[in-house]
Amino acid sequence: MAKVAFLGLGVMGYPMAGHLARHGHELCVYNRTAQTAQRWVTEHGGRSAPTPREAVAGAEFVMSCVGNDDDLRSVVLGADGAFAGMAPGSVLVDHTTASASVARELAALAAERELEFLDAPVSGGQAGAQNGVLTVMVGGESAVFDRAEPVIQSYARMVRLMGHAGSGQLTKMVNQICIGGLLQGLSEALHFAQCAGLDGNAAMEVISKGAAQSWQLDNRHASMLEGRFDFGFAVDWMRKDLGILLDEARSNGAQLPVTALVDQFYADVQSAGGGRWDTSSLITRLKPRVRS
Repeated sequence: MAKVAFLGLGVMGYPMAGHLARHGHELCVYNRTAQTAQRWVTEHGGRSAPTPREAVAGAEFVMSCVGNDDDLRSVVLGADGAFAGMAPGSVLVDHTTASASVARELAALAAERELEFLDAPVSGGQAGAQNGVLTVMVGGESAVFDRAEPVIQSYARMVRLMGHAGSGQLTKMVNQICIGGLLQGLSEALHFAQCAGLDGNAAMEVISKGAAQSWQLDNRHASMLEGRFDFGFAVDWMRKDLGILLDEARSNGAQLPVTALVDQFYADVQSAGGGRWDTSSLITRLKPRVRS
């Protein structure tokens, strides 16, 4: 069992840290809102610390899961950041969905301090975090990955090293490209079914047994037809992710016309007050035709 620090106890980090504790790892947690960290300790044991630097003292592995590039830098860098308190040879595993450039930046800074760094964004949403079945895409050195993988497995069903630093984040961008396109296609399919007078649920049940099957179809079509979106991965966060990947596409020359269009559709959902709705709320842009 390892000594682990976990930085960031949001909707993903809170249950992920809980799985580490249940697997017997020794945990110290940090959260920007101290009451959340104390609540986690009350539920799971371990201890909390008032700063990232204090939380990582003595830790072999440091897991972080925060909001964006700036949040990540705020918990890792500076006098009270994780790097200031980590011992040489210890590993920072970052589960934030962030840019590949910040991953490369932190990997280089870690090396200067004789620390190790893995960028390891996750897919599977809040439910995946709660059930310990996340998919983890990792960038970094293979020897460091081999050390960290058994710890990461505490909350994962799939963990894979994708390449050098930044490769985990690039793979997560591939994931988000797929999800955005799938959800727009599913929205249009359900809209078409409604306009055609079909039973949308029945149509989805039939096509889910063929080539159109996907996780999004299986898990989201019913709530989309019912107009329920107060759960899941928020539109605001998806737009953050799409902004990161579209910036990366401009840098590497990738052509993403559908993804760019879906990003603008999500902007429409935000303008309609749906920033905290699940990403399946794309369907709200499409109004069923009233049949006479």
